[in-house]
Amino acid sequence: MAPLIRLTLLALYLALVLPLPLMAPDGLRPLLLAAVPLGLVLVLAITSERVELDDTGIRVGHPPWCAWLLRRGWQLRWPEVKALTPVGTSQGGKVFYVRDPNGGAFLLPQRVERFDAFLERFTERSGLDTTMVGRISPPWTYRLLAGLCALMLAAEVGALIVAITGVHRVNLPAG
Repeated sequence: MAPLIRLTLLALYLALVLPLPLMAPDGLRPLLLAAVPLGLVLVLAITSERVELDDTGIRVGHPPWCAWLLRRGWQLRWPEVKALTPVGTSQGGKVFYVRDPNGGAFLLPQRVERFDAFLERFTERSGLDTTMVGRISPPWTYRLLAGLCALMLAAEVGALIVAITGVHRVNLPAG
């Protein structure tokens, strides 16, 4: 997964859940304090998907530390890659499935680092035309979301500092 996308999703998770234990009733606080790191590990696992292309084929999956949990992944040898099938998404985008000779369909990764180089290598090895394949969402959307997450996290840190220090207002001299 491209670092911009992975870091943005991790920042979004943190921005949304870090304040929860502080806002929770006393009885739920211990549960949430345990759930936040567990959720972070799950988000790290989900965003750690790897895509490997070599002379023999394509492999999509997760590293061993989390593959047992997610159990997603697939691999095909280049002779087994027969077609790309476009499918529209409910958000108006388009995803592509790699088809094998047995009718299997495997989601083509579209959030990889150096996406253009990935498509070029995929085309060279598979012989399939990928000119119609594009990113699932443009990079500016992740940059905007990353900026908003940074603002949310900064505001949360500021609110925490105010809560800890007890400083609620600044007295300005009259004049």
